[in-house]
Amino acid sequence: MSEIPKIELDGAGTRRLDIDFSAGQVSSDGGSVVLREADRHLGLGEALAACFTDYRREDLIDHTVQELVTQRVFGLALGYEDLDDHDELAKDPLLATAVGKPDPTGESRKQSRGQALASSSTLGRVERTKEDANSDSRYEKVVVDFDAMEGVFLHAFITSYRGLIPERVVIDLDPSDVPLHGTQEERFFHGYYKSYCYLPMYVYSGEYPLSVEMRPSNIDGAKGATELCKRIVKELRSVWPDTHIIIRADSGFCRDELLSWCEETPFVDYVIGLAKNARLNKMIAKQAEQARREYLREGQASRTFKDLRYRTLNTWSRKRRVVAKAEHLAKGANPRFVVTSLSAKEFEKRYLYEDIYCARGEMENRIKEVQLDLFGDRASCHTFRGNALRFWFAMAAQLLVVTIRKVALVGTELARAQAGTLRTKLFKIGALVTVSVRRIYVRLSSAFPRQELLALALSRLRAPAVLT
Repeated sequence: MSEIPKIELDGAGTRRLDIDFSAGQVSSDGGSVVLREADRHLGLGEALAACFTDYRREDLIDHTVQELVTQRVFGLALGYEDLDDHDELAKDPLLATAVGKPDPTGESRKQSRGQALASSSTLGRVERTKEDANSDSRYEKVVVDFDAMEGVFLHAFITSYRGLIPERVVIDLDPSDVPLHGTQEERFFHGYYKSYCYLPMYVYSGEYPLSVEMRPSNIDGAKGATELCKRIVKELRSVWPDTHIIIRADSGFCRDELLSWCEETPFVDYVIGLAKNARLNKMIAKQAEQARREYLREGQASRTFKDLRYRTLNTWSRKRRVVAKAEHLAKGANPRFVVTSLSAKEFEKRYLYEDIYCARGEMENRIKEVQLDLFGDRASCHTFRGNALRFWFAMAAQLLVVTIRKVALVGTELARAQAGTLRTKLFKIGALVTVSVRRIYVRLSSAFPRQELLALALSRLRAPAVLT
């Protein structure tokens, strides 16, 4: 690369303004050290790497699976959504240090000298590896086990309780569309979303991501939900045999198969939305009229609740408890219904609807975070399997963010910050990096306004790994 001459601009007062490119090794991601410590605290990179089978010849590789996975996940957390970004990031000594490269400058490499990290083509081969690949495959030889990947996230959630046994755990299910703009495998048009898309199913408990089930969009939105719940509950039951588990979801999951399984499984209940219909509306006609009159009298939203016993005409195997909300707003009547296996004696109707069911809205924030802030909607890989792996990488980045919030930032101004805010305020710090024989010296900006917060976060994260 030819040397760029000094740039001279109009001065500031009596001083000249000169610009050149002689500062040395400077990174814009000084806060990546926080991600490094969060990863070491969890042992996440090592745990995720164990989900892959590597058929490459050890004497011919420069990057271990753990390094490749960690580089990709850190890149998403730092705001680099595309694989192409890594062609330049591969030269960043600070990111290489965070990933765990013993030679962060890449000067010891015979090929790609000065580039410590993997290029986009190397990372892409991991995503494109077929399920049946082996040592005889030509290029793509790193095979992921998605079931094992799910196990890592469940284990991370369990260990977040640090040995305590929760009395109750709520598991949220929700699908979300991922628009497609190419000719990807399993590409179908979805009438509701009015686009070609995938329809992955996300699973969370509170802030913690538990699973993401990759699915095409030409299916029932609840497809696979029962099997997924069975796997998750089985894993949780192995350590928490008596914990009360509540499955929570919107009306798209109101299927007799899932409801019946919950009813037949000890210590498992459900709170699931139920689509309104003429029969249900008729059953709360009195309450709806009461809400309407109160709205007209008071001039503000009015709501009342009613417990019902209800069974569909054809699809349900039994009568079930339904909590109805009769509400009147400025736009008119707004009835809502929830079916549940929770008893009316322990869970009063208003409390069940407002405090338990409505709390599922927090999951939508988590999906927005993983899709928008952590680029979990980047499905530009041609293969269905490759895009599924991308979704898992985004979820891994989110798990690091959750760990930073829950462990490093608790009680601080950023304790509830979204990933995008953490990136702006904590990760994106200018850093001058000096690599010598004995140390890697990272000098952060003296003007960085959150120096004490960064130091606190790093000190809190310096604990033994929990997933390994």
